Amino acid sequence: MNFSTLRRLALTGALACAAVAALSPMAPAFANDVVLRVSAIPDEAPTELQRKFAPLGKYLEAQTGMKVVFTPVTDYAAVVESLATRKIDLAWLGGFTFVQAKIRTQGTTAGTAIPIAQREEDSKFTSKFITADPSIKVLADLKGKTFAFGAPSSTSGSLMPRFFLQQAGLNPEKDFKNVAFSGAHDATVAFVAAGKAEAGVLNASVWDKLVEAKKVDTDKVRVFATTPTYFDYNWTVRGDLDPALVKKLTDAFLKLDPANPEHKEILALQRAARFIPTKKENYDGIEKAAHAAGLLK
Repeated sequence: MNFSTLRRLALTGALACAAVAALSPMAPAFANDVVLRVSAIPDEAPTELQRKFAPLGKYLEAQTGMKVVFTPVTDYAAVVESLATRKIDLAWLGGFTFVQAKIRTQGTTAGTAIPIAQREEDSKFTSKFITADPSIKVLADLKGKTFAFGAPSSTSGSLMPRFFLQQAGLNPEKDFKNVAFSGAHDATVAFVAAGKAEAGVLNASVWDKLVEAKKVDTDKVRVFATTPTYFDYNWTVRGDLDPALVKKLTDAFLKLDPANPEHKEILALQRAARFIPTKKENYDGIEKAAHAAGLLK
């Protein structure tokens, strides 16, 4: 047997192995290597967002047959812009960020952003006002104090708390000694705990998670007021996404069942009892609040 024959046999064997591997049920099989690009508003530390998304990403891969890639962003505006410029397909947005995305994507090639699912908890979301100052007992006591919001575009860390403060007769820029933006809900707790702000506000879900994980000393930092309920977070898709894929994604979220051990882990990390359908009209109240607060022109 000469070298040429050996080479031909080796090549034939390699191709056969490759074919077997491609057909093997153990080999990852994504539809034409199509990628579903996902992101989220950075309302917590990037490492925490990645940890929360990992099992959900694997689940979405199984449900869609697509490779799922999660890309963190630096700020809320970057998620909105990424939807508008077709750099991402699916995003975890706060209520106000969705409103901004809906407005920004109108008339673009990406199509107007569409909310497809929200946690059951997001239909009655709240924010918690916190402090380590014993003299602060009600919202009126915030006058003359230093205060920390989350990110400027955060629904639960800025917009809705500001709206309810205004309803209570308080103008943060005029009535507080200083207003700061921590950038994220967990950072707001750190600000208050460290004395960088005498009070602050964050979403109820992150507060509960930090308390359960004993990452906040509740003997020092306490909740002194809670907002009325409002609609908040949702999963949003680009408006030009294939309707068949949108249905697959929507069904995937709605099928998550806490009775299924695999699903239970996903739901726990998302701090969700279950996911329910949502629609853009759910966020009309937030859009009105944003106009009232002067955050939308």
